[in-house]
Amino acid sequence: MNSNWLEWLGYLASLIVLISLLMSSIIKLRWINLIGSSIFSLYGFLIGALPVGLMNLGIALINVYYLVKIYSAKESKEYFKILPAEESSQYLKYFLTYYQKEIDKYAGKTAFQINESKVSFFILRNMVPAGLFIASKKSDTILEVELDFVIPEYRDFKIGNYIYENRKDYFLEKGFTKFVSSSTNDEHTDYLKKIGFKQTADDGGKARFEKSIAPS
Repeated sequence: MNSNWLEWLGYLASLIVLISLLMSSIIKLRWINLIGSSIFSLYGFLIGALPVGLMNLGIALINVYYLVKIYSAKESKEYFKILPAEESSQYLKYFLTYYQKEIDKYAGKTAFQINESKVSFFILRNMVPAGLFIASKKSDTILEVELDFVIPEYRDFKIGNYIYENRKDYFLEKGFTKFVSSSTNDEHTDYLKKIGFKQTADDGGKARFEKSIAPS
């Protein structure tokens, strides 16, 4: 019975390590891999396989080291900047093509027109183009968000808070007082709710949301 228990512990550790490698977020990868390698290290010591125990203990410590570095960097002041996205921009085309599958998952489309009736910009985070925002003028005061996309490495809601809270004046100066958006994706729906959007309708699986732009 004890042998079977240890064997299943080894299987569990292997599965967790495998799952960690599927993560697109480096933070999730490090945390899940830390759990898997720690269990694997315990398994190695329990069965008397010192190389397995020591190697995975080393991997666990490496994960701890990098997680400390990541969270230390997050606590320091980060730099955010809006950079206008122009339809003629080659980088915009490369960005949309490279993240095509991810963008389609959240926006339901990958082709976007950018013109004078649109508000469109890249969000730089520490000089890295970490997100793309595209919205169209629904009325003189309402802006409909077509795309609010952040690359996987930076999905910690900081960019969302920067757009919808820290840069409210940017939209107010253009005369907008409300955002509206829609979602058919549970993950996108959760994101909208967490950054302050309120659901107003549910039309055949397509949820509608809105968020007022109040002056700071």
